[in-house]
Amino acid sequence: MITLTHATKPVRGSEIKRIWHLVDANGQVLGRLTPGIAKFLQGKHKTNYVPYIDSGDYVVVINAAKVRLTGRKDQVKEYTRYSGYPGGLKKVGFEEMLAEKPAEVIKHAVSGMLPKNKLRDQRLARLYIFADEKNPYSDKFK
Repeated sequence: MITLTHATKPVRGSEIKRIWHLVDANGQVLGRLTPGIAKFLQGKHKTNYVPYIDSGDYVVVINAAKVRLTGRKDQVKEYTRYSGYPGGLKKVGFEEMLAEKPAEVIKHAVSGMLPKNKLRDQRLARLYIFADEKNPYSDKFK
């Protein structure tokens, strides 16, 4: 008979402690910023991470309007959506999207980096994005 002295204990939902992370996007490159945000939302930075339990933290992103892209991507990158009807393809450029909805730029990038499973919407619900420095969650970081 083999006895294990050090067995890994599975994490339970009641043991999950969610903390708040503040991310400043001022002057940051979008492709370098979003993997870290996705890691916090999934909980991969924690020692008790398991992929089938949502153990991620809350993330507040400020200065989303000041995020940047490298090279010519700011002129070339397009966001598309399709209504399902003929002629229903809508295209919006990066600069226009950043001017109108800067939060949507970061949310779209982070959403693409999260696993495509049933936990994705719960993780994205803990992501709060603000165009400038003002946010109602500043008391969570003290």
